[in-house]
Amino acid sequence: MLVRDLMHQGLITCSSDATLGEAAALLVENRVHGVIVTNREGAPLGVLSDTDLLAAEWVASDVESLRAVRAMTAAELMSSPLVTIPAEAEASEAAVRMRREHLSRLVVTDRGAPVGVISVSDLVASLASGPIEPRTVGEVMSRGIVTCLPDTPVAAAARAMTARRSRSLVVVDRIGRPVGVLTGYDVIGLYEPEAHAETAADLMHPPLTIHPGASLREAADRMIKHEVHRLVVIDESKTGMPVGIVSTSDIVLEMAQPGSSWRGQ
Repeated sequence: MLVRDLMHQGLITCSSDATLGEAAALLVENRVHGVIVTNREGAPLGVLSDTDLLAAEWVASDVESLRAVRAMTAAELMSSPLVTIPAEAEASEAAVRMRREHLSRLVVTDRGAPVGVISVSDLVASLASGPIEPRTVGEVMSRGIVTCLPDTPVAAAARAMTARRSRSLVVVDRIGRPVGVLTGYDVIGLYEPEAHAETAADLMHPPLTIHPGASLREAADRMIKHEVHRLVVIDESKTGMPVGIVSTSDIVLEMAQPGSSWRGQ
């Protein structure tokens, strides 16, 4: 399977002088994790992702710093240069590169010109109809869980995501049971001028769960159906406590392993 077969055609772009709020609105509107930043002539310069927005110190305690960050442009915060892959490359090569370079997406080129984007989500979506390793969620999940309580201030939750390089937090009650998930998408909505939230409970959404013995295909199907990038892994024998997180990145990591059927012979 080639990159061309899985990529999203075309580029979702924003101008280099767009504000971070405008860029955040594009991410939410198009349900993507990154946009291509272009110059006035439309040539791509870099990528601005939800992680970049989270890393911005917009949660600074003083009003002046907050105002300064909100006045920043996409060009000032983007990652550059673009990381590209040819459309005719094997899909497994894209998975390997994302794993090795810790990337969520690659810009796809055809004869040197950008024509689309392939992301972690695109690779996972292909599992719905393609081959998959006979392994379980419990074997590939991440056991380190970043959590917070429902009354955690939004600023503290955002700092925890940034410090731990995590796109999400599992919100738990006082005895450790999951009551919600707070993602980067949820947090960057606060860039909108009228948006307001004080605690994690104000922004979180109900957790989608899966058990450790479920297949990777089942996990991929559930992610695709609900348009999410992670599932909370619950062990019912342990009073419903979370035992891990399985994400689109975990499944792509499995695809990239030597010997995987995705790697070929």
